[in-house]
Amino acid sequence: MASDKVPMLAEGHLKLETELRQLKKFERPSIIEAIETARAHGDLSENAEYHAAKERQGQVEAMIADMEDQLSRAMVIDPTTLSGDKVVFGATVTLVDEDDKKVRYQLVGKVEANATEGRISYNSPLGRALIGRSKGEEVEVTTPAGERYYEIAQVEFV
Repeated sequence: MASDKVPMLAEGHLKLETELRQLKKFERPSIIEAIETARAHGDLSENAEYHAAKERQGQVEAMIADMEDQLSRAMVIDPTTLSGDKVVFGATVTLVDEDDKKVRYQLVGKVEANATEGRISYNSPLGRALIGRSKGEEVEVTTPAGERYYEIAQVEFV
C-alpha cells in the first residue's frame, strides 16, 4: 500500500470512520453468522449460500482494509484555515462556463466527492485542471462529452 497522504476534510474523515465502524460492528458479524448457517446445511461444495457469504466476506474484508489504510494515511484539512488566491484542496471555486452559466464546486478527497452536492475530487479531470490556478484564469477540461472551457470567477475557503 502506498505511503502517500490522503487529503480529506474533517467531515469526510468522520464519514469514513463511521462506515468502518458499521462494517466491523454489524456487517462482519452478520456475514460470519450467514457462513455458520450455510455450513450447517451440509455439503459445502454445492452450497450456494455458503459461497455467496464467503464472497461477501472477502469483499467486506477488502473494504475494511482499504478504509483502515486511508484513515491511517489521512491528512485532515480544514479549508477555513486556508487563504490565498490559488485553487488548492478544500477550496470552493465558482466557475463560469462558455454559456455564462455559473457552477460552484469544492475540491475534496475521493471519499467525499459527490458532484450533485457540488463536491468534486481533486483527482478528477476538472479538479486536476483547477489545482494551482487563480481567479480570472481559464481552464480547459476534456470530458466524455468533449472539451469544456471554464473561467475561474471566485476562489473561496469556507
